[in-house]
Amino acid sequence: MKYDLNLLPVLVTLMEERNVTRAAERLGITQPALSNALNRLRDMLHDPLFIRERYGMRPTQMAEELVPVIAASLATLDDVILGQQDFDPSQATRLFTLAPNSYVEFVLMPAIVARLRECAPGIRLRLIPFGNDLTETGAISGTTDMVLGRISDAPDNLVVQHLMDEGLACVVRADHPEIHNALSSAQYESLKHVNVLPPGRMRAGLFQALEQRGLKRQVAISVTHFLAVPEIIAVTDYCATLPDLICHHLAKDPRLNIFPAPVDLGTFPVEMGWHVRYRHDPAHRWLRSLINDVAKERMENALQT
Repeated sequence: MKYDLNLLPVLVTLMEERNVTRAAERLGITQPALSNALNRLRDMLHDPLFIRERYGMRPTQMAEELVPVIAASLATLDDVILGQQDFDPSQATRLFTLAPNSYVEFVLMPAIVARLRECAPGIRLRLIPFGNDLTETGAISGTTDMVLGRISDAPDNLVVQHLMDEGLACVVRADHPEIHNALSSAQYESLKHVNVLPPGRMRAGLFQALEQRGLKRQVAISVTHFLAVPEIIAVTDYCATLPDLICHHLAKDPRLNIFPAPVDLGTFPVEMGWHVRYRHDPAHRWLRSLINDVAKERMENALQT
């Protein structure tokens, strides 16, 4: 039997997108042309390959078995071909759309921008909200280059890379009438708290840590960004539980005092996710490497001070 190798990228793209419209757009062909290619694949392989469902297309067992093998082979070809292409960040001009959560925007983005200014002045960034879920960020469709934060329940077409782990500490005002040298569990539960709302369904981290340890908070106000917290804490007797690196930054503010949490609240991951279509893009790979380096350096510098 003769196989049309031109159809193989169509099969892989359909598996990654699970959507005919997006797959056609990504391949640069019309929907009828993609549907025709899918019919030829079905005839060639004697299998329906994908079954339409309410929220997309479910691959058959044959598709599940074939696509990883085909994708790996195509990726090897991409690596060989793209490996011959030099990417010069100092000469590159490109706009990247990123969706960082408020933590990444506060802790990492200044260093990322500074690094880009030094070595890739033609690279521009557009930041959009992290969103209520991964679909809203554009990460699943690939319209957004990267999502940065804590990524839960990532679909198959999103590659997720771990950047670092963060701990948690507490901040109160420097002249707090009750908190002086340490913060006990009883004091933590008696105080009113400023809470930073996580985006949508990604309620994890602090919420889970407190519940697991049986520690309760009286939330007086919930805000949408870390930037609002120090100004509220400085003029109230409230407490806030924040990531270590943010507390490390706030420790420079004479109006505030930082204390370890009354119990070990563990750590939470900071991650970077991108659509599989960008796996072998030289510019994209370079930016991912830069972000990874910045995250590691930021954590190492905090540990040394």
